[in-house]
Amino acid sequence: MLHVEEAMGTVFSLDVREVPDADRPRVRAALDGAAAWLHRVDEVFSPWRADSQISRLRRGELELSRCDADVRDVLRLCGEAERTSGGWFSARYAGEVDPTGLVKGWAVERAARMLVSAGAGSVCVNGGGDVQTHGGPWRVGIADPLRPGELAAVVEARGELAVATSGPAERGCHILDPYTGAPPADQLASVTVVCRGLADADAWATAACAMGAGRARRWLQRLPDAAAFAVTADGTTWRTSGFARYDAAMCV
Repeated sequence: MLHVEEAMGTVFSLDVREVPDADRPRVRAALDGAAAWLHRVDEVFSPWRADSQISRLRRGELELSRCDADVRDVLRLCGEAERTSGGWFSARYAGEVDPTGLVKGWAVERAARMLVSAGAGSVCVNGGGDVQTHGGPWRVGIADPLRPGELAAVVEARGELAVATSGPAERGCHILDPYTGAPPADQLASVTVVCRGLADADAWATAACAMGAGRARRWLQRLPDAAAFAVTADGTTWRTSGFARYDAAMCV
């Protein structure tokens, strides 16, 4: 089963395999529910929608205690990501609340679990290039940020695995050094983080981009239960030592 949904300013694909016949009606309903969930996340969290809870929170029209529990949960996760990254991840942009560095990954991660809970044996949810899998095996391509249409690497995904990529290639320089408010001095073309859950992968890839190449490599190498692959501005690549176990070129 494959479902494609436009939401949150991007395209999501929900690919479901290994579904027992008895579970097919429930999984089809879960696909509809997951699509509705992605639209609900946009309604609540979009900083570009004037009526979203995040926008109302920014304007002081809504107190955090009166927001949906999901808003409080996402901001709690943002706080954890900020602590893990030593402040390089931030849920603020230009001084205002902005959890967009984590919320898409969090939404995709939950959508995938909805499908698994309904009986799907193998699931891959892709939100604008950030991917959460269960089961598999799945092969997840990492786009080459300097050569449109080409891949820089391919991840072999088995079980519960997330792949998130950040960088300026598609949207320009939208990630800033939170300490200076300026683009990183040694900006990466892209950085991809592989770990178990997409909320963490999304936040950590964002933090690594904000750090710049040198600091990001050292931090990602030390990050427990995560691996990373990066493309530098001059087209060279590097990877942390843990990335080899996911690299499809080495998983043959």
